[in-house]
Amino acid sequence: MLTEQQVHGIYIPVITPFTKERELDLPSFRNYIKVMAESGIHGLVINGTTGESPTVTWDEVEQLVKAAKETLSSINSSVPIVVGTGTNDTASTVKRTKMAADLGADAVLVVTPYYNRPTEAGIYEHFRMAAEVGVPVMVYEIPARTGVKVSIDMMKKIMNLDGVIGLKDSTNDLELMTELVRTGSKPILCGDDTFFYDMLTKGATGGMMASAGVNPKRFLEVYNRFVAGEKEEAYQIYTELLPFIQHLFEEPAPAMLKHLLAKEGIISSDQLRLPLMPASEQLKAKFAL
Repeated sequence: MLTEQQVHGIYIPVITPFTKERELDLPSFRNYIKVMAESGIHGLVINGTTGESPTVTWDEVEQLVKAAKETLSSINSSVPIVVGTGTNDTASTVKRTKMAADLGADAVLVVTPYYNRPTEAGIYEHFRMAAEVGVPVMVYEIPARTGVKVSIDMMKKIMNLDGVIGLKDSTNDLELMTELVRTGSKPILCGDDTFFYDMLTKGATGGMMASAGVNPKRFLEVYNRFVAGEKEEAYQIYTELLPFIQHLFEEPAPAMLKHLLAKEGIISSDQLRLPLMPASEQLKAKFAL
């Protein structure tokens, strides 16, 4: 199982490849996992938002996790697997967390409950019950998607729960992370790719970033140079990556990610499941320059 000490470096929220008929494309998925693992990344996240979790069934999640584990074993890789199990229903989240543990997940990623807008007391109980399952929990805070922003004081309480090993911070600013680090936090991974370098300077231990799924070695170079003390070099690489990151998210992910991966031949198709649509020709043109 994943430990706090392992919550560092570059974690890739992986895409879920589909055929033209919008069925799982497991051969493409296995190839993608192999490419990511061999790049030197520190972890994989299956069934996150980048993996189109709202339209992927739990039966498909099981197939993806098994395929990933088989692929990693075939190349003698020990890259940990984090499985997204969070929903806006605590009972469902606990059930999925138990099933992820049975699949051999090294940790789970649990998002702040979305849409039903619970009180902070309810949010705390949600994470407490998920953490009690026994598989390590990574908290995922992303107000832009959940419609609720957890206060700093409540996040401190959640982070202090036994079984919680870290946080993916996608709050779109540095306030939460800065205060958590100041008061002695468990590890925090950058979840907003455009803030990657800034969050490293404020104490983040790495990033869990969708954009790193296209060219992970460049993102690894930013991280490795930063932790080696080569901060100017890290910043230079980050600034070179920034336009790419910004263009990538001009339209909902993972549309452009899938287009680029298909173009590279890593997956066979850039197909998404509705209501997500393929990247527009206008956006594709920006990457053809």
